[in-house]
This record gives sequence, C-alpha cells and structure tokens, in this order.
Amino acid sequence: MLRQTLNRQATASLKNALKLAPASTKTSALAAVAHSLRVQTEAIRHSSSNSNQPKKYRAFHTSDVQAQAREVPGFPILDDPLVHNHSIPSFMVGTQNGFLPRQDPLDVLPKEYEALEQLLQKMPLTLKDGSKGLLALGQFGEACKALPQYDLSKVEDSELLSALYRDYTFVASAYLLEPCDILYRKSGDYGLGRSVLPKNIAVPLVQVAEKIGAKPFMEYALSYALYNYRRIDKSKGLVWGNLELIRPFSGDPSELGFIISHVTMVSHSGELVKNTMKTLEAADKHHRPSFNDALSKVVSTYEKINQEMDTMWQRSLPQDYLKFRTFIMGTKNQPMFPNGVIYEGVSDEPMFHRGESGANDSMVPMGDNLLQLTENMPSNPLTAVLKDFRTYRPHNHAEFLQYVEDKAKQARVREFAEQDSNSSAIFLAAVDQIRNFRNRHWSFTKEYIIKYTKHPVATGGSPIVTWLPNQLATVLRTMQEVGAKIDESQLLPENKTLVDVLTKRADAQARVLEREVAQLRTEIKDQDKV
Repeated sequence: MLRQTLNRQATASLKNALKLAPASTKTSALAAVAHSLRVQTEAIRHSSSNSNQPKKYRAFHTSDVQAQAREVPGFPILDDPLVHNHSIPSFMVGTQNGFLPRQDPLDVLPKEYEALEQLLQKMPLTLKDGSKGLLALGQFGEACKALPQYDLSKVEDSELLSALYRDYTFVASAYLLEPCDILYRKSGDYGLGRSVLPKNIAVPLVQVAEKIGAKPFMEYALSYALYNYRRIDKSKGLVWGNLELIRPFSGDPSELGFIISHVTMVSHSGELVKNTMKTLEAADKHHRPSFNDALSKVVSTYEKINQEMDTMWQRSLPQDYLKFRTFIMGTKNQPMFPNGVIYEGVSDEPMFHRGESGANDSMVPMGDNLLQLTENMPSNPLTAVLKDFRTYRPHNHAEFLQYVEDKAKQARVREFAEQDSNSSAIFLAAVDQIRNFRNRHWSFTKEYIIKYTKHPVATGGSPIVTWLPNQLATVLRTMQEVGAKIDESQLLPENKTLVDVLTKRADAQARVLEREVAQLRTEIKDQDKV
C-alpha cells in the first residue's frame, strides 16, 4: 500500500511540475525535475521489493540511484530553481541555489498545526524575551504529551513537507536528549537519553520522512542548518546580518552564528556546482584551456567558502558550543543510547541514526569526488563511517554526488591534470582548498569540543579524535603525490611559487597531524570504536 501511494505521489508530482512550470523555464530545469522524480519512483520500488523483511521506514542511499545517474549523459541540474513550484522536492541541485533549498524555508506552520508551532516556540533553553523555555525548565517531555498526533498522510505540498520534517526532527531530538542536557548542565556527564519516542511524535515524523525520502531523524541539510534560516529583509541576500534562525535549541547568539555560518558558506555552492560540471566536461573532452579555467574557478569558489567558514570564530564562540551541542547528537554509536530508540506506533525494533554534523554538507564531498580523493581514502572502519555519513542528505544531493564520482573516474580528472604541469598546479591548489576546509574543521573540533569535554564521540557518532584526521591525512598524502610529479621547469612563474608553498605545507602538516593524533589518543578513550 505504501509503495503504491508513493508511486502515485511521484507520478502526480511529475505531472504537476510539468503543468505548473512557467513557459520560460529552461529545458534543463524540467529535465532535472523529471529525472529526479523518476529516480525517486524507482527507489521507492527498490525499497519495497524485499518482502521477506518488513520496512520500518524508507531510507534512501546512493546505491539506490547509482544506475539511474549513469543513464543520463550529464546530470540534470536546475538553472531555474522554480521557487513557486510546491510539487517537486525542496532540495534539488541547481546553479543558482546550489545545495540550498529551491526556495526560502517555510518559517511558520499553518494554523492547523498550531499546537506543534506553539510547542516549538516554547522549546528553547532561552526564549526571545530572555525567559526560560521548556528545555531549561526540564518540562519539554511533559509538554509533548499534549501534542496531537497529526495525520500527515495526505500532505503533498513540498514546502510544507520540508517544514514539517524540520519541525518534527527538532521535537524528536529535544524529547530524546532533554535528560542528557539536564544532567550535562549539572555534572558534565550526559547519562542516558529517552529510549522511546512517543507515537504522537514518531508516527508523523516517519510519515513525513517517507514522503521526502529521508531518515526519521535530524539531518544537517533537511532540518538543522540548511532548512532553518529566515531572511530578515526578503530583498537582500543570504548574508550575515540578514539571517535569523527559525528553530533554535538554546536561543544563544552563538547557536545563531554556528548555523547561519553554514548557510552563508553554502550560499556559494551554486557557482561551485556550475564549475564542477564544467571541469568534468573539459576533462572528458581533453580540452586543456577549458579545464584549467573551470578548475581555477572551483579553487576561487572554495576560497570564498573557506573565508566564510573562518568567520565562525567570531560568530560562534568556542566556549558556547556545548550549550547546544547535546541536542544535535544521534542515537547511533552514542553511549547515551546503548539500545537505540523505539519509535512507538511504528516498530518494536530499535532504530539507530547518526546525529547532525557539518560533515553531512555536500560541498566537500563534491570536491572529494571531483578530485578523486574519495577513491583514495583508506579501506578502514573510519572511511566506512564517511560513506555512511553521505547517506544523510537530500536524495537529489546523494544522486548528484554519485554522478560526480562516477564521471570523474570516467574522465580521469586527476590523470588528465597530471599530464600538464600547470594543470597539476591548479589541481594541487584545488586539493589544498579541501585541505584548508578539513584542517579548519579539525581546528574547530579541538577548540570547540576537545578543549572542553573528553566525550569520545562526535555528534554524528564518529570517534572525536581519529575520524577527521583519517580524511585529512588522505588529502595531505594526495598533495604530496601530485606535487612530487610536477616538472617545475614547465611551470609558469606564479605556479612555481604556488607549488613550492603548497607541497612544503602539506609535508609539514602531515608530520604535525600524526603527532597530534597520537597524543590525543592517549587522552581520550575508545578512538578505535566506530
């Protein structure tokens, strides 16, 4: 029954998309809509095909879309975000919106969901007027008992579905982790979270998650960060000072800075998507000038993203992070949930989900795949966690990342770059931008988390000390390999200086990272547990 319903929804959405799209819409936009919905329908069939194992909910993975992504000569990307169309998914990769939603998030629920809206308004530790909210008073769990069990089975509007998913994931995380927050504020220990999610939260959460093809737990893009901002002045851009949160946990200014910094970073992703595609096309056609130009623009866009990332230090103070970090933790590989969580009214079997993490953003995975870093990651449990993380994102994003990985392998992007010294220099600069991003993420981990707590697990369930260095070490090793092959006699003067600086830095950082991780492993336990 569920499969038939979802198939009808996907088919109806495709018809509506074609009917509602304006006459001026570019062909690629409609192709992207049609393609994504065809893939969604196929994934629905795939997820329901195994009759021997009952489905608790539908989970989309990159493996679901691998074959379909290869069926098209190029990945269909939205040139027009179709902001007035509420029939197609809110998150679809585009040259304007990049990895952000096609339209600004719905910030207030309709009147029919007033009880849910009011619960969320009263939820934060500190309310807008400075008074204590339900979480600060330890009364959120009790307040959830009065929440009606909304039936979301007939909701079709994609904007409303996205808002409901965001809001139910906030309620679920607050409910499950409230005891942990209370204990942590008193003792510095997390204790145990609630092990049962009541049916008035669990059932509608699973309903809406199934409809949008997500996991029934908080995700970075679909709820916590990229669908959680409001423009103060609608006529202005996605810039710091013009954005506020829709749903906070703590109400602390540093929480605003933490989330909004991610939004302003991802506001550059449209340009990144555009030039990633141009790089792939140029490598495939062996057109050196176009390749160098497109990859140089990838580098300059990552520079902007990294500059935006660097503002986190001022916008979100390190000493404030633990005030709201508890609520973005998951139920998988976390000591607070040794037996997972039962979703009452859905299944008697416990569910386990990774927590929200900036590692679930799609910009760096796209760079990993374009520069063929992913395939060079070591085959170990830490890399397995990385691949698991990449299933926690909008379905269309996962599909796109798989396409980039496959296309980069087919076009042999790295090999093509290494055939020319100056192309190699640009490739090295692109890898260095990934290093810059990952190194800053590692610096944040040390200064925002490890400095203040010895909890061994990050919010997403990865080991706090060893996971990020696993990827960073691969990036540094790649830089060393690429740099060693460059014939400096063939380099332009500016590229000769660039290569010298980047290779020396990679060598030095690799040595420092190894010593740093070895020392931290002696201070924080369970770093081999994944």
